[in-house]
Amino acid sequence: MTSDVQSRPNTADATRSRVLRARKRAIRRELEGLAFVSPAVLGLLLFTAGPMVVSLWFSLTRYDLITKPVWIGFGNYKHILGDKIFKLSLWNTAYYTFIGVPLQTIVALAQALLLNMKVRGVNVYRTLYYLPSVTPTVASVILWLYIFNRNYGLINSALWTMGIPPIGWLSDPKIVKVSFILMSLWNVGGRMVIFLAALQGVPEELYESASLDGANALRKLWNITLPMISPVLFFNIIMGFIGSFQVFTAAFIATEGGPANATLFLVLHLYRQAFENLKMGYASALAWLLFLIVMLFTSLQFAGSRRWVYYEAA
Repeated sequence: MTSDVQSRPNTADATRSRVLRARKRAIRRELEGLAFVSPAVLGLLLFTAGPMVVSLWFSLTRYDLITKPVWIGFGNYKHILGDKIFKLSLWNTAYYTFIGVPLQTIVALAQALLLNMKVRGVNVYRTLYYLPSVTPTVASVILWLYIFNRNYGLINSALWTMGIPPIGWLSDPKIVKVSFILMSLWNVGGRMVIFLAALQGVPEELYESASLDGANALRKLWNITLPMISPVLFFNIIMGFIGSFQVFTAAFIATEGGPANATLFLVLHLYRQAFENLKMGYASALAWLLFLIVMLFTSLQFAGSRRWVYYEAA
């Protein structure tokens, strides 16, 4: 009896000791995990979330980077609604986006389909088609300045040999946005690689079954390929829209928003207000309005994706 009574407290103490050790190990693992993620969390707070909160405050003030911000409430947003230059920049951005993104997606998909074929040296072709997308943007724009040059550009030189007069690709307000859309097709290599990865994941059995049923290449593309890669197609469209609404570098270097503000895109207008006119409060309001526009179109695309994006059951 005495030994049984003494063994029970010993057993309880041992159990309690194991629980305490397990808790210490769990706490240590949590602390280690927090230590590993802390750089990312701090970076998010300091360089993303923090500046966003500050810019929201600035958007409600009159601030010129020199004097103290003056609270004006929604004055900047009211001014935006009556700003003709803002409306023009929004139109330019929408034109570039809603025409450029579908073309970029089609070109990227077409390249991926070609590079998915089993031909000799296909890896070399894949590399060559991908290279422009990793070329620095400034270098690419300078290259296109030579290509679009009215007097000695590559395109106008080819047109001259056919008896066609030179075209002002970057000096004619009617076609300069088209020139920028053509320029954007140069950088679809990243989306092409994503499409290529998706195409290689489509089961060959589906194509074999379609061939037995007498389906041609177009039928296979429409009824098999596109539905199977629809999540990737949706992803590329979303990323393309977000990127196109933020177009800046090409317009800033090539035309500086001209001619006649035909390439004054929204982010370029924002840049001018912030760093040329020193209207940081107004520029912050423009940035938040751009954020809301992008969020709106992204939400609409997610809502519409339920009708055509196919997710294979796990």
